[in-house]
Amino acid sequence: MVTAITGGSFGDEGKGKMTDLLAARADIVARFQGGANAGHTIINDYGKFVLHMLPSGVFYGHAENIIASGAALDAEEFFDELEMLKKRGVPEPTVKVSSRVQLLLPIHKEQDRLEERRLGKNGFGSTLSGIAPFYSDKYAKRNIQISELYSDSLTDKIRRFCEDKNIFFKAFYGVENAVSAAALTAYLAELRNRLEPYLMDCPYFMNDALKAGKNILLEGQLGALRDTDNGIYPFVTSSPTLAGFGSVSAGIPPREISRVVAVIKAYSTCVGAGAFVGELFGSEADELRGRGGDSGEYGAKTGRPRRIAWFDCVAARYGCMLQGATEATLTMLDVLSFLDKIPICVGYRINGVITDKFPETHFLDSAEPVYEYLDGWKSDISDIHDYEALPEAAKKYVRFIEERIGIPVTMISNGPKREQIIFKDYRGNDIK
Repeated sequence: MVTAITGGSFGDEGKGKMTDLLAARADIVARFQGGANAGHTIINDYGKFVLHMLPSGVFYGHAENIIASGAALDAEEFFDELEMLKKRGVPEPTVKVSSRVQLLLPIHKEQDRLEERRLGKNGFGSTLSGIAPFYSDKYAKRNIQISELYSDSLTDKIRRFCEDKNIFFKAFYGVENAVSAAALTAYLAELRNRLEPYLMDCPYFMNDALKAGKNILLEGQLGALRDTDNGIYPFVTSSPTLAGFGSVSAGIPPREISRVVAVIKAYSTCVGAGAFVGELFGSEADELRGRGGDSGEYGAKTGRPRRIAWFDCVAARYGCMLQGATEATLTMLDVLSFLDKIPICVGYRINGVITDKFPETHFLDSAEPVYEYLDGWKSDISDIHDYEALPEAAKKYVRFIEERIGIPVTMISNGPKREQIIFKDYRGNDIK
């Protein structure tokens, strides 16, 4: 069985905890896109962790953790995180890296920094992790695939890569000799030896796992509205964030993905530039941000304050549709327990016309949220484990969201810890 877990909106939905939860019954956890530009926060018996590069199944000894071919491998972050787990007493996980994955290099990060500085106020709010330059080079066929580290053609590939980069850096940023072939050769020689024990041929590995009947969990990064093609372009990430790309990255048939879990948050957040309908400011935003999560609503990668809004049914329904979600997980429900009334965005008013369809990006700047208001429950729900034990107002809030997004909510997270979970009409393997 193949399950994909993905973000249903702008990212920052709490996928780390939910991936950790589903990984309990997965044989393989495969990270299928993005690089170290976002973080999945996990709290378990070993402590609190933020993983940027490693798959979220590394805390389970039974799971094989895969970085699939469509990811952007930041090798420095990869080895730093493995060392961090070791220092904090986590048993050594089983981790494998696709030999077909491409390397995100230090020069990609430097280009990201210089480009964001060049753009100034027109920047995209990059995490400066080198993601856009990496994927740009990927589709221009400049990048270095790990398998090429063991090829006789590597020297020529390095020469051409450095020539291209130096021409670009001089023309755009006035930087001479940004990268040298000798330095890059030495860097890659070290990586070749360090990476070799982790490598495997991802498509064959994953298809053999399917034939063996193993449970596979495909772990996405960010959310549907940051997807390169169908998100709020150009304020998107540079890789496909949709579950469908999981099959491409892992090298398995799309038909094998039988379950797609979209993670949505009980209110809306995002990090980065671009229109954000209904964005809250001032004390209202500060109150919600301060209550959010284990340490407030701040980006796991950047530490930047997350932008805040009430739950957006328009965006969430569109995001879940793009993901092909079979079910949703609702996180952070406990955060709303202080409210007397809870606004929910049910439509956008654009040029005087109300719509419940998520529009193209250029319409979002003029979109105004249309709210309905539900009663709050005004009680602590963080210790509740049975859905029926929730206050009626909380259950009504969940049902309202289900009706608006068109798929069932099967799990509800009511706190940052593993055990703070409520199963509602849960489908799939028993993980209680």
